[in-house]
Amino acid sequence: MEKMPYQAHLAAAHAVTTTIPRPGGQPNDWRTGLPVLTGSLVVLRELRASDAAALCEALTTEEVSRFISPPPTTVEGFEKFIAWTLHQRELGQYVCFAVVPRGSDRAIGLFQVRALDPEFRTAEWGFAIASEYWGTGVFADGAQLAVDFAIEAVGSNRLEARAALENGRGNGALQKIGARREAVLRRSFKHHDEYLDQALWTILADDWRATRAFQPTRVVH
Repeated sequence: MEKMPYQAHLAAAHAVTTTIPRPGGQPNDWRTGLPVLTGSLVVLRELRASDAAALCEALTTEEVSRFISPPPTTVEGFEKFIAWTLHQRELGQYVCFAVVPRGSDRAIGLFQVRALDPEFRTAEWGFAIASEYWGTGVFADGAQLAVDFAIEAVGSNRLEARAALENGRGNGALQKIGARREAVLRRSFKHHDEYLDQALWTILADDWRATRAFQPTRVVH
């Protein structure tokens, strides 16, 4: 998800947005609060206002921000972003997990999933992780948790991800976890003053379950 769904100039309007009715909602539904998902290397949990400083440090470096739309540039900006994510989750339109190494409580990145249709059957997902954790297995561990959650808890049937063709690391990471490249979206992503081609990668729920020994995600409430 190189093009972030969050837009700072629109965030202030969230207070008057109407909640989309969701059938069958339960008190422990993810729209009322995200669970904690535990992997072998990382924990995925709901963002907190106190994560703003750590995320600002992790995601505003040149290495991380090179192939994503510009993130907030200040701690205050990330505080507003975090408030926006919570509101969008309540609406049933968007999920955003903080990535936290096991044994720590410091956020080092994000996994995001946003609805592309009213029922969340088709969704776009993406990630951003501090560069010092690249190549450590953190992405693969967190991606399994995030994809499992999108498919099994949210009910998404098709997950789409976009990565600039120049982003070799991002494309390689998506391929490694089993995503399939379906197309090249020409000049589909504007980054600063340049338009970049993107690869469209997809994961289908049936393929995801069939190509791995599916085990329910460990959830800690």
